[in-house]
Amino acid sequence: MATTTATATSASFTRFSTLSKPSSSSHPQFTFLNVPIRTGTPNYRARFRCSAGQTGFFTKLGRLIKEKAKSDVEKIFSGFSKTRNNLAVIDELLLYWNLSDTDRVLDQLEEALLVSDFGPRITIKIVENLREDIYSGKLKSGDEIKEALKRNVLELLTSKGSKTELQLGFRKPAVIIIVGVNGGGKTTSLGKLAYRLKNEGAKILMAAGDTFRAAASDQLEIWAERTGCEIVVAESEKAKASSVLSEAVKKGKELGFDIVLCDTSGRLHTNYSLMEELVSCKKSVAKVVPGAPNEILLVLDGTTGLNMLPQAREFNDVVGVTGLILTKLDGSARGGCVVGVVDELGIPVKFVGVGEGVEDLQPFDAEAFVNAIFM
Repeated sequence: MATTTATATSASFTRFSTLSKPSSSSHPQFTFLNVPIRTGTPNYRARFRCSAGQTGFFTKLGRLIKEKAKSDVEKIFSGFSKTRNNLAVIDELLLYWNLSDTDRVLDQLEEALLVSDFGPRITIKIVENLREDIYSGKLKSGDEIKEALKRNVLELLTSKGSKTELQLGFRKPAVIIIVGVNGGGKTTSLGKLAYRLKNEGAKILMAAGDTFRAAASDQLEIWAERTGCEIVVAESEKAKASSVLSEAVKKGKELGFDIVLCDTSGRLHTNYSLMEELVSCKKSVAKVVPGAPNEILLVLDGTTGLNMLPQAREFNDVVGVTGLILTKLDGSARGGCVVGVVDELGIPVKFVGVGEGVEDLQPFDAEAFVNAIFM
């Protein structure tokens, strides 16, 4: 039977050994860190209380996050300011629009959408829809054309990427695996997601599955301390990512955690062996909790625009991505890539990064997004 021993390692951390095997064993050992909230961290008061067996916990959690997205419209609005500035020319074009000038105006509107990285297919589809409605007499003013433009974009987002809420099932713990290439912001996104979920009342366990990057575990431990979450890390440098995640999910199940957030190593989508490692990670957690992982979220750097599509396709083909986190969109004028990537892949955007702050990973709301990029 496994024993648990506690060792005070600093003022901020208490270490709990989670395996009974001696350290001389060839098997990797793991450490469970119970990290108290650091002084000055906001008090996390659950908006609702629920035991491990309460029905509808994840449904309520998803609804609360969605409601929060609608109340934080200002963050979305400011986060897409550069894209909005790119598209401001559309208002100028439509201000003095008349029927005889339609083709010239639509050509310039098409250019504005392409510059903002909507993508050729989406752009042509939108423009041709507008052209048809204008010449058929359905749209008779610049204001009507703009509203039709917004409606077209919204329909594209909602028809192909409608499930923007986290789909966490009904069995605890729910398991979320975060994947992506190097430098996209995986670990930071995981930390911000932990902050948001815990702030809504969920009990979160982090899993440091990035076993390649030397400082990855340290970085995640900082996020655990910052958010007041527990974390499982490997004590051995030779530990496999799948073993770390499997152990974390076991602990999550044993100790009554609501959600296990799993970090993974950044990898190029062209590296076959590392991509296959993700398959092993996926299988390892499924052995502990049937149906897990509930979500596989791919983190993509929004500043790359539609150049992100090849890597997104490859990750989706290998592990079956269920949702996207698009980061660094506040620093990019290419926010139209949100529409392009949803249309190309049919994968919903779950969160968007619109700033450096801990609260700046925002739940994606299609209507708020459309209103943010078109003034």
